[in-house]
Amino acid sequence: MVKYSSIALLAMVHGCNAFAPASFSNQVASSAATAFTSISTSASTISSSSSNLNLMMDPTQMVNDASTFFSSGIASGFDFNSFDTSTLLSFSDQGQNLAGIFFQASLPFYLIFLYFISFRGNRIPQLGNFGFQFLLLFVISTIPSGIITKGTYGISLADCDWLHGGAEALLTTTTLLIVAGFRNGSHTPKAELKDEWKLKVAGLGVIAAFVSALVVGPGLGFQDHSAFLLGAGNLPKDLVETLPWVTHSEPVNALSIPTWAIHFSSVFEWVFAMNIIWNFSENTGNEKWKGLTWGMIPSHASGVAACTYHFFYNPSSLQFLVSTQAGLTLLGNITLAIAAYRIAVSNGWSLDELNPLPASSTSPKGIIVDEAAAAPLLITEAPESDAALAAKLAALTFGTAYIVKYGELGLDIPFERNGYIGAAIVAGIPALTALTFYNKGMNEGGKGINIPALPKFGGEDGEGPSLSMADVKKYGVSGTVAYILTELAFWAVAFPVASTALYQSSGHWPDVINDTTDRATVLGFIFAGANVARLLVPLRLGAALALAPWVDENL
Repeated sequence: MVKYSSIALLAMVHGCNAFAPASFSNQVASSAATAFTSISTSASTISSSSSNLNLMMDPTQMVNDASTFFSSGIASGFDFNSFDTSTLLSFSDQGQNLAGIFFQASLPFYLIFLYFISFRGNRIPQLGNFGFQFLLLFVISTIPSGIITKGTYGISLADCDWLHGGAEALLTTTTLLIVAGFRNGSHTPKAELKDEWKLKVAGLGVIAAFVSALVVGPGLGFQDHSAFLLGAGNLPKDLVETLPWVTHSEPVNALSIPTWAIHFSSVFEWVFAMNIIWNFSENTGNEKWKGLTWGMIPSHASGVAACTYHFFYNPSSLQFLVSTQAGLTLLGNITLAIAAYRIAVSNGWSLDELNPLPASSTSPKGIIVDEAAAAPLLITEAPESDAALAAKLAALTFGTAYIVKYGELGLDIPFERNGYIGAAIVAGIPALTALTFYNKGMNEGGKGINIPALPKFGGEDGEGPSLSMADVKKYGVSGTVAYILTELAFWAVAFPVASTALYQSSGHWPDVINDTTDRATVLGFIFAGANVARLLVPLRLGAALALAPWVDENL
């Protein structure tokens, strides 16, 4: 796993999309053997060390792996320094360079999140923590997947069903581990958790199976549009054509039932995890854990954006959905990091924890943290059995997969590629999820969002604003965080909107890395929008003030 982490960070350093790793052009495809050798070696390392299932990152080992990785690349004739970054695309080969920038920027925040959430005082369930760390392996999986889809088939990963579904299976494994870990930690005494290692081994087994498929798949005759898991569950084409509501033929790049199921399973499992983590505040007696649930909302929206893009059959005209997905991933990792920091601080974390020297065994503060970390969790009764939860997940997953895959064939919307409808889906579903938790918090005695009176654009004499940053600062850290969130929301919207405006006017998506004209145009759009937004500063400050009490309570 150390080698996987090494290559992930190396990808980011060398311009590859690390959080949603880039697939390479034909230039990289010619060096695919080198990448496969590195990945296979990593898989062997994992298998040979399965007895030690904790994810650890050894900086020295990472540097050594870096040297080996690039040396093997140079030896095979690949010139990293001359690599053309214009060939880089973001998640699943879809996101263009703008999304790639967002994805790359999101990785450091996720690593910060992992650091804080792993703080010993948090008493996070070991399997749940392993699940959060497992996400890094999903990130890495899209690198060799992208090499094959671009180099062998000449298409994007989103359109290569068997590889797309295989890579997404690692994301589903991640969310399953998180759900199982927090569920076990909440409802089962620690002394009885003796078989969790089996779930870790199963997760590593999924990785091994995926790596094996990458190596032998093309040689076994898998084609560009071969279905994941051989399309198990797909209805026969003749039967689909006889369905009374069907008015359209399914495109060749349509997702199979197994791939749709993998996507929806990840979305539903993430929502399940949000609910379990919300309730974990009762097990720990720490309300800050509810903030992590709120921090997971943007990541949930990112998953919805990906599914929405697939709902429209991955058209280039709706590329802004991928940029939106990337922006939401960045925002989500930031909110996760903030929430984890708040949890860690509430459990005794301080800057002293960053001291690389061994801690004093007689430090009063350290003793307090260690005692808190050793305190048992309050075990609560599970609201439903494991079998009932699994049945609910299966029904939601496969029911939604069949409804979407075959139901949309009776609609014109997926074939008209209407961006407004796509944006409404991406905004609407997470908003309903957020409303559910908001109402849950209010029922538990929460403060809610205190909406102040509509701010004026001038003072009593009509001169000067009635609201200022001084009002926001009165709320301390909570006010500052609330203001940052409102500004992040602006920028998360500004980039996709500016990119879409350029696409509508020029017919191509911006290349902000290599094309100075595109970069200037996008920045110009954003600057114009910022000037318009500047006129609404009182409203933005009012939004921050409205959020501040909620941020203080939940984040």
